[in-house]
Amino acid sequence: QVQLVESGGGLVQAGGSLRLACAASGRTFRSYAMGWFRQAPGKEREFVAAITRSGISTYDANSVSGRCTISRDNAKNTVYLQMNSLKPEDTAVYYCAANYLIVARSVDEWDYWGQGTQVTVSS
Repeated sequence: QVQLVESGGGLVQAGGSLRLACAASGRTFRSYAMGWFRQAPGKEREFVAAITRSGISTYDANSVSGRCTISRDNAKNTVYLQMNSLKPEDTAVYYCAANYLIVARSVDEWDYWGQGTQVTVSS
C-alpha cells in the first residue's frame, strides 16, 4: 500500500509559478513510477507529467511542455512538479499517482492516487 499526499497548490496570477510536492509513505518508493495528473471542473482527468523509478526519464503533456518539470527525490520519498508561466487554463485539481515499476499508459492503469491539491490561476 502506498499513500500519497500532495501539497503546494494555491492561487497564483497568470505568468506565475508554483511547485507541487507529493510525499509518499512506505519504503518502496523507488519501486514506483510517479505521475502528475489534473482535472478541471467538468473535464476528465488528464495526464500532466511522469517520471520513471530512477528519475532518468520524464514525460510531459504537450499542453505543459516547456513550462512544467517533474522531478523526484528518492531519499525523501517525494516527487515534485515545478510549474512556470502558468495560464488560467492550468486551473485544476492536481493529483499525484504511483504505478508499480513502470509509467502507465492510461489514467486508469495507475495503482495509487493522492487526494489532490487545488491550483487556481487568475487572469
